[in-house]
Amino acid sequence: MARKNYSRSKIKIQKWLKDGRGTGRGCEYKPWLTVRDVPSEGRSHRIFGHKTQRTHHFLSDLELAVFFALEWHSDTEDIREQFPLRIEDTLALSDELGILHPSYQGIPQIMTSDFLVNTRNAQRPKFVLQAKYSEALQDARTIEKLELERRYWVQKSIPWMLVTEKDIPNVIFQNISWLYSAQRDELDAETIQERVAMYTHHFNQASDKSLIDIAKQLDAAYTLSAGQSLLEIRQLMARRCFLFDIFKPYTVLKAGELRAENIIALTGGLRVSNQ
Repeated sequence: MARKNYSRSKIKIQKWLKDGRGTGRGCEYKPWLTVRDVPSEGRSHRIFGHKTQRTHHFLSDLELAVFFALEWHSDTEDIREQFPLRIEDTLALSDELGILHPSYQGIPQIMTSDFLVNTRNAQRPKFVLQAKYSEALQDARTIEKLELERRYWVQKSIPWMLVTEKDIPNVIFQNISWLYSAQRDELDAETIQERVAMYTHHFNQASDKSLIDIAKQLDAAYTLSAGQSLLEIRQLMARRCFLFDIFKPYTVLKAGELRAENIIALTGGLRVSNQ
């Protein structure tokens, strides 16, 4: 939705529309707002999306946390951030509801939703999320603009949900943050199968030990550089070769709390995707 001080002139708005902002799917999508377009009100982030194969733009730590959760979910197919709402529709809703439309110096501003998500779930193929810190919900004007946004998506028959920092436990954010970059590491199917077999053996031999302790012992036993074994474990976990409770910090996970996934099916999928 519209943010304070993110106002644009008519010329700028027309230029962005002409440039195709807010259009496209997957790697072709262009967000309406980028981190370069807005003043800093906290930490902004540019991060590569594995599912979309493009760089995403997030304007807060909360948006980044929501993105990590969406990216980790296996049903997610496409994530479009800073998605613009059709201004003709929001203006009409503003008149209907008696809510002042976001504007700057008399120029109506295009509102945005933080996330428009497409999934492979037939029950909910598409939905919208708006990320707001709970403190902001104490502001009456913020609530009005959220209601405009909610009504907009009701008209489109697309589910809309509000997400706050209370909805995403920090442990989930930390776990997925730790795993995220490892998803980009290139590993062939044979290497994955060999490593899963090897680490499964060691996990079974020391199920009551933490992953970190096992990794340190393996580094020493095989004369590896410090952290090498933990990196390989992390790469396998990022690919879901080993499943675990995402609500438990990876720093205290024990080997017995990991479950090996169907590696043949996983690596078969890798072969198909790499062709």
